[in-house]
Amino acid sequence: MPLKTLLVVAGLVLATGAPLPMSGALAAPAKSDAKSPQALLVAQVARLAAQTDGTVGFAVQKVGSKEMLTHNKGTTFPMASTFKIAVAGRIFERIDKGELKLDQMVEVDPKLVVNSDGIARFAPHPGVSLSLHNQLELMLTRSDNTATDVLTALAGGPAAVTDWVKRQGVTGQRIDADTAHLIYRALDIEPGKGTFKDTVEAAFAADPKKRERDVQRTPNAPFNADPRDSSTPEAMVELLLAIESGKALSPASTKELIAIMERCITGEKRLKGLLPTGTVVAHKTGTLMSIANDVGLVTLPDGSKFAIAVFVKGDTKGVDTQERVIAELARTAHDYYVLGGR
Repeated sequence: MPLKTLLVVAGLVLATGAPLPMSGALAAPAKSDAKSPQALLVAQVARLAAQTDGTVGFAVQKVGSKEMLTHNKGTTFPMASTFKIAVAGRIFERIDKGELKLDQMVEVDPKLVVNSDGIARFAPHPGVSLSLHNQLELMLTRSDNTATDVLTALAGGPAAVTDWVKRQGVTGQRIDADTAHLIYRALDIEPGKGTFKDTVEAAFAADPKKRERDVQRTPNAPFNADPRDSSTPEAMVELLLAIESGKALSPASTKELIAIMERCITGEKRLKGLLPTGTVVAHKTGTLMSIANDVGLVTLPDGSKFAIAVFVKGDTKGVDTQERVIAELARTAHDYYVLGGR
C-alpha cells in the first residue's frame, strides 16, 4: 500500500478510534491522495489541531533529514517548563568546560524554593544540598521548579541560557526568567520580598480571582502573546536536533542529557500517550495556565529518531483535550516515518 494511502488511513484511525481495515477492505482512494505524503501529514496535523479551541504549534524533523514539517510556523508560544532543556544544556556546557562537576554538591537557597513536585514537596525545610547531577534529574524528570531556579542561577542567569541557545545556531527561542518570575508573570503577580509561596498566597488573598484563574487554567492572552520566554515550534526542534547531533555538547554530556530526558515521568498522556508500548521518548513537558506542551526525541522501531515539538496555548477545553491532541500528533508523526516518510 502506498505511503500516501497509509497516511490517510492512519489519520482516520486517530480521528475515529476505529481499527485498521483488513487488506482489500479499503474504500476507493480519496481525491486528496494525489497530494504528497508531506502535504497529507500537514493536513492531518491541521485537522487534529482543530480539536482544541486554542492555538497549536507543531514541528517535526527526522534526525539526518533536511525536511521539517510544521503547523503555525513562526508563531511563538510560551515554553513553560520546556525551557528547562536549554538550562540543562548550558549547565552541561559548563561541565564540559571544567567549570562545574556532576558530583559537586549544590546548596538550595531557601529563597529559591518554588512550589512543585520535588524539593519543595519532599524537603521543604532549610538545609538542603544536592549534587548537580541530582538537581538536573529533578529538573528534567519531575519538572522541579526549585531545582530549575538553582540551576538557572548556576548557569549564569536567563541571558546566559539564551546565549547558549543562540550559539547552537537556533533563533526563535529566548529565556528571560527563572520559573518563579515566569509564574509571577503568568498570574499577573508582582514579585515580593518574601518567599515564592508567601508572595503567591498574599496575591491570591488580595485578589481571589487570581487563584480562580490559576485553578481553572484560564487563558492569559497578554502572557500567551508575550515574546519573553517563548519559542517557535521549529526553534525547539532545531535545539533538540543540535543536542542529539553531539555538536552542542561533549559525547558524555550529550548521552547523559538525553538519558535523563528519557527518564521523564511527567506527561505520560502527551507525546507518549498513543505511541506503541516500549517506544523510547526523551522529552520535556510544560504546563502553565492554558498552556500544555511536550517536546522531545522519539526513537523509531529501526533505531532512527525524530525530533518533535507540540505547543498548545489559549485552550479552554481542558487538559484532557490538550493532551489528546499532543498524543495524536505524536502518533501521526511516528506513523509517517515508520511508513517511509523522509
